[in-house]
Amino acid sequence: MAAGDLSWGRRYLCCRPTHFGVLYEINPWMHAEVTVDPERALQQWEGLVATLRAAGATVEEITPDAELPDLVFTANAGIVSGSTFVPSNFRHPERQPEAARFAEWFADRGSTVEHLPPDLDHEGAGDALPFGADTSAATPILLSGYRFRSDAAATTPLSALTGAIVRPIELIDERMYHLDLTFCPLDDRRALCAPIGWDRYSTRVVSSIVPEPLWLTDDEALAFSANSVVVDTTIVMPHVAPRIGRQLEAWGFDPIAVDVSEFLKAGGACRCLTLALDVDLSAAPRS
Repeated sequence: MAAGDLSWGRRYLCCRPTHFGVLYEINPWMHAEVTVDPERALQQWEGLVATLRAAGATVEEITPDAELPDLVFTANAGIVSGSTFVPSNFRHPERQPEAARFAEWFADRGSTVEHLPPDLDHEGAGDALPFGADTSAATPILLSGYRFRSDAAATTPLSALTGAIVRPIELIDERMYHLDLTFCPLDDRRALCAPIGWDRYSTRVVSSIVPEPLWLTDDEALAFSANSVVVDTTIVMPHVAPRIGRQLEAWGFDPIAVDVSEFLKAGGACRCLTLALDVDLSAAPRS
């Protein structure tokens, strides 16, 4: 398979960081005494968006909200599957009001909004990413992280609402609190994989699904290497480690580093700042 064959990742939802700041602590990277430079954050966000557009992606925006400093991390909005949107059930009260804002945005654009049971936490595409398909049924597979922000039991209703086969992945390192810090699909055969974040069984699950994984070292994972965005053959990364860059180029990809250091203060990087709008879990990806 040639690089650039990922069947999604050409339309994104982002949120301008007008009100972004580290105002509370809900993951190990966040420290309320840390000050965010608003001007620098905006420059970095604009640089990310410009890079995505230069790679050929379309970027849409949701209006910032002064009461929701983490609205900028749109990956956590929910799960997109064609014209269906499943809003997140956020674990932490500080982020729970975001769900209604995102649901309204999708509903206003004609999406059908389907809700998870209210007693189950799940934080959207931050904790769930598609990869390939089940070979026996040609049904898309959705890897879904659980423990720190999402519940394992959410996999059953997610499957019912999206039509995908949902494979739970247990996250074991609190620094890797979302799946998108440990896993980045590159195409239907390759992915960036950070085993520091998973239990042994989940590592075996990923190994069985991904034919050509690029296993990240612990240091590479903790530098948020997996929290990258793929647009065709372009891979937008917060940092391109030499070893990773060489392998990606050998596969035919073009890795590009974009400075998102202000957002790393809140535990988020490139993928966290985007939500893919062109995912369709009701149809098998291209072969």
